[in-house]
Amino acid sequence: MQPYTPNWTHVTEFVMVGFAGVHEIRLLFFTLFLIMYLFTLLENLAIIMVVILDPRLRRPMYFFLTHLSCLEIGYTSVTVPKMLAGFIGGEGDKNISYAGCLSQLFIFTFLGATECFLLAAMAYDRYVAICMPLRYEALVSLGTCIRLAGACWLVGFLTPMLPIYLMSQLTFCGSNVIDHFFCDASPLLALSCSDVTLKETTDFLVSLAVLLTSSVVIAVSYSNIVWTLLHIRSVAERRKAFSTCTAHLIVVSLFYGTLFFMYVRTKVASSINFNKVVSVFYSIVTPMLNPLIYSLRNKEVKGALSRAISLKSWKGQ
Repeated sequence: MQPYTPNWTHVTEFVMVGFAGVHEIRLLFFTLFLIMYLFTLLENLAIIMVVILDPRLRRPMYFFLTHLSCLEIGYTSVTVPKMLAGFIGGEGDKNISYAGCLSQLFIFTFLGATECFLLAAMAYDRYVAICMPLRYEALVSLGTCIRLAGACWLVGFLTPMLPIYLMSQLTFCGSNVIDHFFCDASPLLALSCSDVTLKETTDFLVSLAVLLTSSVVIAVSYSNIVWTLLHIRSVAERRKAFSTCTAHLIVVSLFYGTLFFMYVRTKVASSINFNKVVSVFYSIVTPMLNPLIYSLRNKEVKGALSRAISLKSWKGQ
């Protein structure tokens, strides 16, 4: 928080400096992030199309996977294009209006929270599939999947309501330079000349509620899965059952590890540069890796992709 001075004017737009320290090699960073962004779009769109077109993948696990891919596309698209424009554009391309900044923060938080709840729903799906296989079709029907996915999107949408409202009540005066590549809460709070104690506490409690609620569902689901697997005598059957969970576990570890580090804190970030690196990891790298993890660890997805590529090649002849 900055102390208020009567001579300061209220901020109507912000300037995102992004990675100002890499000015001399900005084209290299632009190319790198552009390739990662396009690769992320291509991967996730491929997952969505394959699941929609292949009848073998019309099952709950892949239904949730398409929603995850939609989230990843939105998650990166809300931040990366603006960051790329800042690398190669003029000074005006680094500017973002006050309303635009809050909107970006709202959408980013909404999609991030939705992903937390969706990963919890996917863990529940794996729990029922392994621990209650005879009741799987009854407990995880298409209607149940639609309701679960709808609840994830709805609760995710409601999550940033109070934090964004409190942010809109803060006064921003003096410096309008955001030392980040998108409008994240921490660098915005550093620019406020209002008391940010209530806002920081709310952010902490909301983040903690989202992460704990979803992570408890995941932890309970996998505790029951492990307990069930330990009672399977056949090593081959045990490995086969656990192999359906490994991709989800890796994705959860990557996503939750960085989110717990970034957002379950009460103070404005003390190391902005380190926070930028972590932000790049969960907002750009993780969405790029998730489709690879699911496709490389899943024989059905790999088979569907191979069939789609083979069919396209055959039609092209």
